[in-house]
Amino acid sequence: CLSNRCLVSKLIQAIYHEKPLNEDCPLCPKPEREVEILMFLSAIVMMKNLFLMTCKPPLYMGPEYIKYFNDKTIDEELERDKRVTWIVEFFANWSNDCQSFAPIYADLSLKYNCTGLNFGTVDAGRYTDVSTRYKVSTSPLTNQLPTLILFQGGKKVMRQPQTDKKGRAVSWTFSEENLYQRAKKLSKAGDNIPEEQPVASTPTTVSDGESKKDK
Repeated sequence: CLSNRCLVSKLIQAIYHEKPLNEDCPLCPKPEREVEILMFLSAIVMMKNLFLMTCKPPLYMGPEYIKYFNDKTIDEELERDKRVTWIVEFFANWSNDCQSFAPIYADLSLKYNCTGLNFGTVDAGRYTDVSTRYKVSTSPLTNQLPTLILFQGGKKVMRQPQTDKKGRAVSWTFSEENLYQRAKKLSKAGDNIPEEQPVASTPTTVSDGESKKDK
């Protein structure tokens, strides 16, 4: 950015113009080293920007029943016991939407985790092979993060948000009520649940007429 270039320029000026060059002095920098110094300072600025982008605070530090997967353990766990239903969140630490959803997902795990239903999460920004394998785009342009995928019998049967034919996420709000309604619709479909295909669906909403008893 412009501010970084100005900083580098001022540092170069401070090195070469504030002190007179003395060719006989071994401590004075030589003009031919200007490019090397400029590249070195530019690398420092780039490392600083990368640190600020990637080293955000942890998503959530409260109680949770969530298992953290990497690029190898996710497939091993899904195949280990196919009687267990898994809800797996694909997130990236730099995503503000993932930061906001983290406490909601943790609360869901505390309420509904049991022997037959487990919660997991995987850093799609770090383990790009996993995100590619499960067709979760980490590009900010697609708005696919966070993505929840439901696995039954070791196979993917449902994901939220869904994607259209262009790979963009269909507008959908991650909330406990919306997740409940989606799970309720899924349970009514029974065991014959086909793997979802890209569609252009409308956002899921909560029915106003639903009583607490039905819920």
